[in-house]
Amino acid sequence: MDLPVIDLDIFLSQPRESQEAANALITYGALVLHDSRVSEADNSTFLDLLEDYFAQPIEDLRKDERPELSYQIGVTLENTEKPKCAVDEPCLRVIAKLDPEERPLDITAHAPDPKCRFFWRMSEKAPYETQFPGLNASNVIPHAENIRDRWAPVMEQWGKSMKDAYVCLRIEPDARTDPVYRVSNLAEMAAVGLGIPAETFKDAGRYGPHLLAPTASDLVTYGAKDTILAGFHTDLNFLTIHGRSRYPGLHIWARNTGKRIPVKIPEGSYLLVQAGKQLEHITGGLIKAGFHEVVVNANTVTTAQTIETRKQQFPDRPLIRISSTFFWHLNSDFDLAPIPELASQARITREERVRAGIDDHEEYAVYETMKVGHHVQK
Repeated sequence: MDLPVIDLDIFLSQPRESQEAANALITYGALVLHDSRVSEADNSTFLDLLEDYFAQPIEDLRKDERPELSYQIGVTLENTEKPKCAVDEPCLRVIAKLDPEERPLDITAHAPDPKCRFFWRMSEKAPYETQFPGLNASNVIPHAENIRDRWAPVMEQWGKSMKDAYVCLRIEPDARTDPVYRVSNLAEMAAVGLGIPAETFKDAGRYGPHLLAPTASDLVTYGAKDTILAGFHTDLNFLTIHGRSRYPGLHIWARNTGKRIPVKIPEGSYLLVQAGKQLEHITGGLIKAGFHEVVVNANTVTTAQTIETRKQQFPDRPLIRISSTFFWHLNSDFDLAPIPELASQARITREERVRAGIDDHEEYAVYETMKVGHHVQK
């Protein structure tokens, strides 16, 4: 996978990785983050729990649905979420500009995604009444007795491992091992690299409705090659963090080349990070949200991580692909507007690319001032 690897361990001892992190997000819209505090064992425990959860009968899963909250918490069942790009003209134009061999699987006639999802909120309660209670609702604990006792400890442990990679708070040394803060380490690193105050993104996201948001795809039913599990899209949040899945199938698109990159996160203490729409908005388009899809590709069915191999090695385990995903959000009540110096840099960068004859597959966007909550809901 041809993406820069940013070492958070180096930044925590000496912040020389800041410029590399910012450059990676500007150039690619993504990076691979190494953090020795990320535990492969925690990820494995998390994947086991989610496989067990989504292997339940559909009538049991329905007990954990909250459609009245627009599925912003709890479970979302398969064939509910629709890829916005399938009917979004600007997104379809992005696809059309890509070289044919680099395009995603065709979503123009794609039905809703055949994946399930669970939203588990991991946020600090704000000391005021939010304008967006639906985006900040309380968590749903699964009904099933064999799941519920394990649920919160496992979700919190792995979710904190991912979140901690992003958030670098001014905390005592013994608290820095708590995985809840890992996500903001990258926020601080990126801010420093962009030449703005280190706390800019961290403070804006302090009371954000961060979500551990695993998805599940039944590979018995949807395991045929070229099945779209999650259609081509970007994410509405600030940064998306991906942990290792047991099955290949995640593709991302590098902003600088338009190339489709099959993701393979190295074993050990690594995470994949992609820019989301909130980061694009606040930087005035200097950093662009990263496109990605999840499909059953050749590697899903032919490599050492294949469906058949998994069946043979673990015959008693559910054959379900879990995407280990974390959405880091800015505070819903935060006034989202481009930072002027970053927006100016974005205009200069775009003009330079146009003069150089580089087609970066992007269209000019206007980033209006709005509440983050309205940005998510629009």
